[in-house]
Parts: sequence; C-alpha cells; structure tokens
Amino acid sequence: MDIYAFGPIAAVLDAAYAVLHNLTLFLTPFATANAAALAVIVLTLALRLLLIPVGVSQARAQQLRQRLAPRLTELRRLHGTNPERLQRETAALYAAENASPLAGCLPLLVQAPILSIVYGLFVLGTINGHDNALLAGALFGSPLGTSILTGWAAGPTPTVLLVGGVLLVVLLVAQLLSRRLMLAQGAASAAAPAPGAALPPAPGALSPAAQATMTGVLSWLPLISVVFAAFVPLAAAIYLTVSALWGVTERALLWRMLRPAR
Repeated sequence: MDIYAFGPIAAVLDAAYAVLHNLTLFLTPFATANAAALAVIVLTLALRLLLIPVGVSQARAQQLRQRLAPRLTELRRLHGTNPERLQRETAALYAAENASPLAGCLPLLVQAPILSIVYGLFVLGTINGHDNALLAGALFGSPLGTSILTGWAAGPTPTVLLVGGVLLVVLLVAQLLSRRLMLAQGAASAAAPAPGAALPPAPGALSPAAQATMTGVLSWLPLISVVFAAFVPLAAAIYLTVSALWGVTERALLWRMLRPAR
C-alpha cells in the first residue's frame, strides 16, 4: 500500500511540493543547479526555527528530570516493592509539578512526519497526479533523489564520494557531539544529591551503575540516523544533517541558558 496515495497525505505532500518547488525557482538565479538542495536547507532551518518551542520543552524536561531525580530516587526506595504504588506516586509527583514525563519525546514525534514528507518528495516520480520536478535537483552534481549508497553502487564519481562522504561525516560528528552532551546531562542528573542519607536501591530498582550503563547504551541510538542517511535520498540526508547540527547546537545553548544558577 502506497501511503503517499492516501488523500490527506497526498494533499499535504502536494502542498509541501509547491512550497519547495517555488522556493527552488526563487533560489535558482543564485544557486543555479544547487537551488533545490539550498531550498531543502532553507526549509530545514525554517522548520527548526518554528520548532524552537519544542526544543525548549525538551530542555525543560531534561532539567525537570534532573531536579526531580532525588525525589524519584526516594519514591523508588520507599515503594520499589510495590510497582502500582510507585506508579501512582510517580504520576502524582509529575502532576504536582505540572509536567509530563514524555515531554522529552516531542522532538522525535514532530520531526518523524517531516522526514517522511522530505523522503516522499524525492522518491516519487509523480505527486498527486503531476510530475515531480524536484527530482531534477542536485547538490554539486549528485542527484537529490538518489541515495548515497545507490550513487556509489551505480559507479562512484569523485563528486558523489565527496558530497556523500562529507554529509555522513558531518552528521556523524553532530550525533557524537549530541551523545557527549546527553551523557554529560545524564551525569549531572545522576549527581543530584538525594534527600537524607544514601541508601541502597529498592529491590527491583536499577542501581546507579545500571542506570549509567542504560544511559550509555541509549546514547548510541542517534547514530542510527547516520546509517539511515546513507540509504535515503540525498535530500533527506541533507535534512538529517542540517537538523542534527541545529539540534546539538540548540540543546547545548538551552542547557546552558536554563541551567539553574549555583
């Protein structure tokens, strides 16, 4: 089943096509053959600007987890043997703080459909019944509708190797920086002093060492986007790279700005 043929999705895709195509036409006198790639970059930056409130929500959620860490630890100590009571008390704590434990997931939930739209714009020959002119776009001679690995398999050229390689390296560096920041923030949360004397974890609760190990494992998950970028159309890889650079910069700035004064 082609989800892009579904009426509402086709309409959204067609609207996105109109915006990107018109922006490409506007940028053509300045960027010539690279106009479509530049349009993807401009729209990515515009979308990230619109998503700043979501980034702020994620940063505040991280700060909230750090601030509530001692109280959550105490709840696990008191009710670790009673999962139902622990769940109720944890929910009550978040309700009292007027916060949601899922707030940090908002960026992923918001960006997933955007990436799906970018993907569709550069894999479909026709969009809502008309030809897809965006497929003629390229970045320094590398077609935006061809994935990096596909381009290499078809007969790698210096241009494809350079463009694809640079994108993947920049994306990898951005995600490694994001991982480093995530670990630093996790360490700051774990270092928050718990009320009262230090006590062993409740039965069934994760020890600090186990929590650190889990955080370390989860911190590698963003690097999956590097593998993903190698298989999706080049335009989607551009979106992922620009978005990752914005994301790690925004996260670092917001963490510094929202961190409580000591």
